[in-house]
Amino acid sequence: MNIFVAKLNYDTQEHELQEVFEQFGEVSSVKIVIDKVSGRSKGFGFVEMDNDDEAQSAINGLNETELGGRTIVVKEARPKEERGGNGGRHGGDRNRNFNNRY
Repeated sequence: MNIFVAKLNYDTQEHELQEVFEQFGEVSSVKIVIDKVSGRSKGFGFVEMDNDDEAQSAINGLNETELGGRTIVVKEARPKEERGGNGGRHGGDRNRNFNNRY
């Protein structure tokens, strides 16, 4: 199960997050999301645990607990929603009214 962890202290390291989750079972991977420009943590990340029962125990046991001086949010990660590919805020075909103007 892929687990979303939010409201992380910006100084929290991946190995620290892994140690916390390992209290509930085997951790497959840990990834704290880093801002490309600043190189700093964005304050959230993902933990993957292969055993769904252990993962659910981690969610139940760690959600709204303190880590690094902050109360973290822990929940099952959901797939990223598809974003529309319409190329702009107005959407659709930009030239759709072109022929109607002349």
